[in-house]
Amino acid sequence: METIHEPKRRGRPRKDDTSRGDVRQALIRSGMEIFTEKGFATAGLDEILKRVGVPKGSFYYYFASKEEFGLAVIDAYAAFFLHKLERWLGNEKRSPLQRMADFAADAMAGMEQYDFRRGCLIGNLGQEVGALPEPYRARLEEVFAQWQQRVARCLEEAQQQGAIGADADCEQWAEFFWIGWEGAVLRARLVRSVQPMEQFSGMFLRMVAGGCS
Repeated sequence: METIHEPKRRGRPRKDDTSRGDVRQALIRSGMEIFTEKGFATAGLDEILKRVGVPKGSFYYYFASKEEFGLAVIDAYAAFFLHKLERWLGNEKRSPLQRMADFAADAMAGMEQYDFRRGCLIGNLGQEVGALPEPYRARLEEVFAQWQQRVARCLEEAQQQGAIGADADCEQWAEFFWIGWEGAVLRARLVRSVQPMEQFSGMFLRMVAGGCS
């Protein structure tokens, strides 16, 4: 990812580094919530700032533009979600394919918890890529590639344990998973039900294990 040089700050800074970091993180968290619900193009800075009580003039002390802010939100969400993947897919107390099922179950519970208002921030932004700043395209693809690699590692463990065929291409199966899973998440928000996610994850696990042709 291209390095973004720190811009000349505007607005009134906070009194100490700790509070500056806290406000910056609060803005990013607010951005994650709103971008996940509404997307980037339609989300206004005023709504993001209102949630954390930060005046617009101070926003530009932390970020040079909405574009820079959006990239910071993407990076934060990507790190958060990769940590979640590690937590579920790295659980050695469960078999690799059970870990995949656990991850899907947790995602479905999260959708219900937020009443289907939120989906996947990266998937949401991918759907509006034509309206996004051009640097976002490459960054979103990088994030999907990281997630795909983590699923591929889990499937490779399943392969080593004999749960899936020795000739299975785990990289291709991982790519197929994310293509289908993001569509299932979108459909779940549309119909306000986890049924599409449940159907896709169940079918994927049967297919990868050779349970159906």
